[in-house]
Amino acid sequence: MFGYVRPAAHRLSEEENERFRAAYCGLCHTLGRKYGFAARFLLNYDFTLLAILLSLGTDTRIGCRRCVVHPCKGCSAMNASSALDTAAAYSVVLSWWQLQDHIADHGFFAALGYRFAALLLRRAYRKARADAADFDTAVRAQLQKLSEREAAHCASLDAAAEPFATLLSQLALAEPDVLKRRVYAQLFYHLGRWIYLVDAADDFTDDAKSGNYNPIRYRYSLSGDALTDEVRCALGETLDASIRQMASAYALLDAGAWTGVLDSIFYDSLYGIGGAVLRGVYRKPSRLRHEQTTEGDTQ
Repeated sequence: MFGYVRPAAHRLSEEENERFRAAYCGLCHTLGRKYGFAARFLLNYDFTLLAILLSLGTDTRIGCRRCVVHPCKGCSAMNASSALDTAAAYSVVLSWWQLQDHIADHGFFAALGYRFAALLLRRAYRKARADAADFDTAVRAQLQKLSEREAAHCASLDAAAEPFATLLSQLALAEPDVLKRRVYAQLFYHLGRWIYLVDAADDFTDDAKSGNYNPIRYRYSLSGDALTDEVRCALGETLDASIRQMASAYALLDAGAWTGVLDSIFYDSLYGIGGAVLRGVYRKPSRLRHEQTTEGDTQ
């Protein structure tokens, strides 16, 4: 995945920061327990959000766990749950098909790193596919549509982002409650749209140098390797529109103990992260330093 979705740590209490870190570390332990050590490298903030949303209304317990990163002192981590199991399975499935997409987009030698990663994850993917068959089918279908639109050099931001937005909306399949499922479908659709466009903006300079497809270049007929002020303004407006749609869906939920963390994401940090990407100052934090997963102000 991409790893853009995380709370604004400076807005959270120490207890709320600890709660988010516990969800993040709980997902890491679940990936390792169910799919092997290599699967832990798929850990990201985006699927931590899924685990949190699927845990709403349940008795979320936090314990102390030890791992390679915290061998002596241990760390706070959410205990095993169906929410973490689902987030882990979906994370492996999506990561596997993204690897296949990268392999298809690169030449043999350029794709060696992706091929090696896929080899390490093959067994984990087969198990995750059995655990999340419907999501696996949806991912394949939507990534095929995405590939076709990229190959056609689609110049519409909405059309280019739609397959990935639809793909993420399928995360709602994991929610058994009908009303929550509808809310999650709306929330994840716009999150997928936002992630796709933020990632396109983040990769714009690299894509310009490598010649890779980027919808922003075709939408705004850009010829250089940098976004203009006018384009930044237009992208900021469309990104913020998706955040407002997410926030509207989120407002229908009872977040309980997760209110502070989720408020921070949907009312604060997504705006800051999008703005930092457009200004060219965003830096993704390390995924392996669990104790720092919520540090750093991106605004």
